[in-house]
Amino acid sequence: MRIAITGATGNIGSALVRRLRADGTHDLVGLARRPPEPGGAGEAGGDEIAWHSADLSTDACHETLVGAFRGADAVVHLAWGFQPSHDLTYLAETGIGGTRRVLRAVEEAGVPHVVHMSSVGAYAPKRDDRPVDESWPTEGVPTSRYSRHKSAAERLLDQHEAAHPDRVVTRLRPGIVGQRAAGSALLRYGVPALVPSRALGLLPVLPMDRGLVIPMVHTDDVAEAIATVLRQGAAGAFNLAADPPVTAQVIADTLGAKLVHVPSAVVRAVMSATWHARLQQVDTGWLDMGFALPTMDTTRARVELGWAPTTDGPTVFAEVVAGMKDAASGRTPALRPRTVLGAVGDAVRRGPVAVRRRP
Repeated sequence: MRIAITGATGNIGSALVRRLRADGTHDLVGLARRPPEPGGAGEAGGDEIAWHSADLSTDACHETLVGAFRGADAVVHLAWGFQPSHDLTYLAETGIGGTRRVLRAVEEAGVPHVVHMSSVGAYAPKRDDRPVDESWPTEGVPTSRYSRHKSAAERLLDQHEAAHPDRVVTRLRPGIVGQRAAGSALLRYGVPALVPSRALGLLPVLPMDRGLVIPMVHTDDVAEAIATVLRQGAAGAFNLAADPPVTAQVIADTLGAKLVHVPSAVVRAVMSATWHARLQQVDTGWLDMGFALPTMDTTRARVELGWAPTTDGPTVFAEVVAGMKDAASGRTPALRPRTVLGAVGDAVRRGPVAVRRRP
């Protein structure tokens, strides 16, 4: 198969490229804002993939997308923006606008199958602790911009499906996706530049509401689900999560910290104040979404795709934390190594991550 992948150098994209290359039968096309240097992508594919540079936040990417998509059997849309968290326009243009641009190019290029990486974040807030299936409303969490954007992207898919009933459209809705190699990237997204990675192992207490429960899934398991969807031509939505989910107690135990129950409203106030003061780059929408997320019923993926996670939720989280402590990295620009000196240098040259304009 000829498969085009947006966001092919990121957390999920690099794992998907690795998984599809293992089949040895696919013609892969990778798209990223910063493609790997020739010969430098390692497991992400390097010179064995046709790479294209595409910034999905602007309409200027259209011709590049159409050219990359022509002749493809499927397009896998993974690209998304997480920073700068203070630039809502950029994040919306990358997530919602980027999805609109991908679907427009899919239509012009006549691609028969599109796989969209949605998220548990697209779901409306939970009502209780019962797992929800794919019929749960995808209205998002109103106070989370990430959630609102994922929900808006789902509405674009609704419109596309209605206009093109002959096209196969697949929506994957994973929990929080993690792997060791994403450690450096997660540090850049969520930890101030002056904080060394090893400081994560020095946290004596974790002030957190004990009611936090987060569904997680390993990046490699998500890549396997995508490979199966491509092979089967499966349509519709599929939840992807590993049991059991990650709780506040699991987070504290993994960090080697004592869990101190602090109501989420108090944690939110501190988080909001430090974000507005530019002391840290994670906005309160992520906390709101964390407490609103439903647990997921993955029956459909298990039955129709024959999919089953190989790593449970707490083990995924432990791997992610170990990767962050070691500033683990991959061989693509998106997963590049993070050091305090490098992060500080970037902050001096280009501003803090939360307000930084993209090069």
